[in-house]
Amino acid sequence: MVDTHAHLSVCEPGDDELVVAAEAAGVRRILTVGLDEAHNRAAVEAAEQHDAVFASVGRHPNSAGGFGDATAAAIDGLASHPKVRAVGETGLDYYRDGSPREDQRAAFAAQVEIAQRHGLPVVIHVRDPDGSSDAVDEVFATLDEMGTRDVVLHCFSVPGRVRDAAERGWHCSFAGNVTYPRAEELRRAAAEVPDHLILVETDAPFLAPQPVRGKPNQPAHVVATAEVVAAARGASYAETEALVEANAARAFAW
Repeated sequence: MVDTHAHLSVCEPGDDELVVAAEAAGVRRILTVGLDEAHNRAAVEAAEQHDAVFASVGRHPNSAGGFGDATAAAIDGLASHPKVRAVGETGLDYYRDGSPREDQRAAFAAQVEIAQRHGLPVVIHVRDPDGSSDAVDEVFATLDEMGTRDVVLHCFSVPGRVRDAAERGWHCSFAGNVTYPRAEELRRAAAEVPDHLILVETDAPFLAPQPVRGKPNQPAHVVATAEVVAAARGASYAETEALVEANAARAFAW
């Protein structure tokens, strides 16, 4: 199995222990994802130190305030590193509104351009308040307008848009929240994703799956999420593992 989205620099214990625990659980690859400049550097350092770890670099929408040319240049510079395999996470978050929406939009567009320039997938974070789809609608429209096809919808939580994503050829990555008792709709969405677009992740240290819910998450726990996704799809764990590993290898060229 692989973990296509974790934040090792935010997790405890340290990277060495996390990688060893993941390998013991059968997790062969980890994409550690940057949130800002400091976390981007930490992600690249982790990837340099561990064969199983690769990096994504970007600026999270909740930290998009003040995003400018210097920030874009720093991300662009790291994007050429041989172990950087994606840009992001980026997108729009209108649930928390941690940054002004115009700053989020500017950071999002700039990172999509960087991903396109380097031939890398863009890792998308998108979240709306309950009852709204403004951020989701805008993200889809922006990606369409920019002609972006190489997309990973991280922590997929918009079941009503699963077919729209599939039509565009975007990967849908499911996190620990798909395992929660009330997540029936999300499990139905996981069943609808075409075989070649399904991914799983932890978003560690966040969103620990149900067996360890309430505790800090880590890459080893992606197995519990994958088991639930497999069951939702009426497939064996081995079949799902093979699909996810093949999809991630194609998406991230590892």
